[in-house]
Amino acid sequence: MCILQIGDLKDHYHFFHSRTIKRSTLSSRGHHSFISMEPKVEWIEQQVVKRRIKRDYKPVPPLSQTSPAHSNVAQNNIFYNDAKWSSMWYIHCNDDVHNCQSDMNIMGAWKRGYTGKDVVVTILDDGIERNHPDLFQNYDPQASYDVNSNDLDPMPRYDATNENKHGTRCAGEVAAAANNSHCIVGIAYNARIGGVRMLDGDVTDMVEAKSLNLNPQHIDIYSASWGPDDDGKTVDGPASLARQAFENGIRM
Repeated sequence: MCILQIGDLKDHYHFFHSRTIKRSTLSSRGHHSFISMEPKVEWIEQQVVKRRIKRDYKPVPPLSQTSPAHSNVAQNNIFYNDAKWSSMWYIHCNDDVHNCQSDMNIMGAWKRGYTGKDVVVTILDDGIERNHPDLFQNYDPQASYDVNSNDLDPMPRYDATNENKHGTRCAGEVAAAANNSHCIVGIAYNARIGGVRMLDGDVTDMVEAKSLNLNPQHIDIYSASWGPDDDGKTVDGPASLARQAFENGIRM
């Protein structure tokens, strides 16, 4: 039997028995009864797989090159040499731009000095490419872990479908380096960025709790762009361990 502490949750442990069937419609009552008889065990619950969906963007018609969103780049007196800079409509967006879908006032925040400096963000997802040319400069190993494989490297698992790119894309939106001639500019381009690989496998309450409790004295923001089916019929949320992870982060 393997025993692992669940993230930073004190006195909470994951027991894994090699002879327990990983996927079954029946609970493992024999092992549960044995453990629950221990006088120091206050709570026990078998983990079940939860369905989790990555939240992705919805394509919109591209803005024309002569639209106010592009001429607005020069008007703001801010320019970066990153290849996609002029196409980043949500940054160049303000009241003067027709059909603008963002009111985040990103460049206004930059002009006030808010660029993510001294802030640590981790992306809870399918991993991030720590050596990506737009990310390696800001990559933070202390904000990274692989929960799926239980090691320190959050690199995505590559396969023919190339589906494990969501976390890297989220990380780029947050903290891609500015003015390095690559790709895009992160909204918080001076922030430290890490990643937790936790969606590329069975997601349980324990997996969510462990991810939400990674190095809480170091990480400022945990970003999770995923959740239950967003189909209007599914009602789901954090279970017992994940709720305790949130509470632990608030209290500690």
